[in-house]
Amino acid sequence: METEINLKKRCYFLTSFVHRTERESRKMVGVDAEAEIERLPVDLLAHIFSLIISFRDLARASEVCKKWRRGVNQSFARKERLSFAGWKVEDSSAARLVHAAYNLRELDISRSCWGCQITDEGLYKISSAKCVSRATSLQHLNIGGTFITDESLFAIGNNCPQLKSIVLWSCRHVTEKGLFGLVHKCCKLESINVWGMRVAVDCFISLLSISPSLQIKPLALNSQNSLPVS
Repeated sequence: METEINLKKRCYFLTSFVHRTERESRKMVGVDAEAEIERLPVDLLAHIFSLIISFRDLARASEVCKKWRRGVNQSFARKERLSFAGWKVEDSSAARLVHAAYNLRELDISRSCWGCQITDEGLYKISSAKCVSRATSLQHLNIGGTFITDESLFAIGNNCPQLKSIVLWSCRHVTEKGLFGLVHKCCKLESINVWGMRVAVDCFISLLSISPSLQIKPLALNSQNSLPVS
């Protein structure tokens, strides 16, 4: 079993090789390049790629050869935390990344991600039921400000039994029906942020009757009937 230091060295080598390959792809002999790449098994490539946090470097690595593309895909399947804060990623690429990372424990795709360059269309794709329903190990989900709907909450409830906290601030396409379905299904849910949602206060009180220990966190409610939060 290789040490973490050795793996990081390999990670540095791979990142450097990706950049060199991109610059010299027209000069390198295909057979020699393939021979060098083939020395590393896909499982090891996947583990090393999982240490790379730059989406840009991973995208470049996936273009080196088919084997590296498989390694990159497998690396996302091993990721436990994913955030788009500070990264410029195309809409379609972002949706594919989330869809591939089905072992996630933490996912942040909120519109508040600092520097996030994902457009409204991309956020819609990511927050779709098909995408989030694959993350069965998900414990913490932040989809604040996205266009998630009741359908997506039903998918989360049915497929994310480990969910402990969810942030839904300003998710204005979600209704009482979606919230009830989520709380009923996610028995381990401890915290839910519902600030800015278009949901009646009576709904929150009903949610507490289902799960008395649930922490409902409206930071501000512009309604006269504000819900007291301890």
